[in-house]
Amino acid sequence: MYNLLGNTYKVTKGKENFDYEEIKPLFTDYFQDYDYVLGDYSYGKIRLKGFYDSDNKKVRNINNIKDIDIYIKEYCAPGSKTFLLKKE
Repeated sequence: MYNLLGNTYKVTKGKENFDYEEIKPLFTDYFQDYDYVLGDYSYGKIRLKGFYDSDNKKVRNINNIKDIDIYIKEYCAPGSKTFLLKKE
C-alpha cells in the first residue's frame, strides 16, 4: 500500500515496474478523483492516466477501466512497461 496525497493505493498490476519515489512528484491532485491510475514508461518518460470503475457516474469511454487494454494498445508505446494503481 502506498500513500499519495492522502489516499491509499495498491499496485494491482506491474508491481515490478512501480517505483514510488519516481511517481510521487508526478502524482498531482488531478489524479485524486480517479479510481485507478495507470502508469506507463514510453520513450524514457513516465506517463500517468486516470481511470474510473465502470459503475462510476463520471466514467467515459476513454477512462473506463474495462477498456484499459484498448488504451494500452492504442496509446502506449509497444512493449512499454506499465503498472496499475487502485485507490483503496
